[in-house]
Amino acid sequence: MRRGEGPDFIEALARGLDVIKAFEHLPAEASLADIAAATGLARPTARRMLITLEQLGYVRSHANTFILTARVLELGLAYIANCDIWDLSREHLRNLAEQTRESCSIAQLDGSDIVYVGRVAVPKLVTLSVTIGTRFPALQTSLGKVLLAGLPDDELDFVLSQPSRSRILPVWQPSVDEARPVLREVRARGWATTDQQLAPGIRSIAAPIRDGHGATIAAVNVNAHAAETSMDELVSRYLSPLLHTASEISADIELGKRVPIADLTPASADSSAT
Repeated sequence: MRRGEGPDFIEALARGLDVIKAFEHLPAEASLADIAAATGLARPTARRMLITLEQLGYVRSHANTFILTARVLELGLAYIANCDIWDLSREHLRNLAEQTRESCSIAQLDGSDIVYVGRVAVPKLVTLSVTIGTRFPALQTSLGKVLLAGLPDDELDFVLSQPSRSRILPVWQPSVDEARPVLREVRARGWATTDQQLAPGIRSIAAPIRDGHGATIAAVNVNAHAAETSMDELVSRYLSPLLHTASEISADIELGKRVPIADLTPASADSSAT
């Protein structure tokens, strides 16, 4: 696993986080050998990490196996609790899902991946499970294309050079040179689509959420199944309400910097976006 550099980097902390993340791809009850192999740690080191995590309440042991506890959720919820985007966008996203009758999501960029920070799901056949915290390669998603297109050119080149940490093998795997003109087009028109580039059956359309300075800070999308919705329908039916929703959320985020979130009632939020 990639490591940081410099005298201030704490290797023990990184190893502990590696142990927690390893459970994503292990059985619910994992043995010490499983965890050591998944993290690349020696068994004594992995054991010390697990004992520490158990004493902190993040892991419990049972019959020579280790199990994550619900306390691990606190690590992700700490981010959500400090992220105004979901608080300010929740009703807008629900309205968009009701209007389109499709699942709608909000994501932010993390390296060369997107991470979902908000979602309203509509029960439909999907090929990939998505929840808050799900990570996908950015370039193969409409959300990711919007977020990448919002980066300065020098930062974009750096991000595109980074490997995905999603462990998803996308259908479309372009080179950096092939990706750049796609993202330039997205930047020029202000929205993006994807047609089964991440996985078969998934089509989506996304628009940027911007701060008061015009910088892209997140993206919102409408997701559809390829068997039900053509690309032409995706754009003709969903682009207009999507752009309207993105504009409303952007306006409320800017307003939220000046007004406490608790004071933003649905009526005040709606009026601020008109």
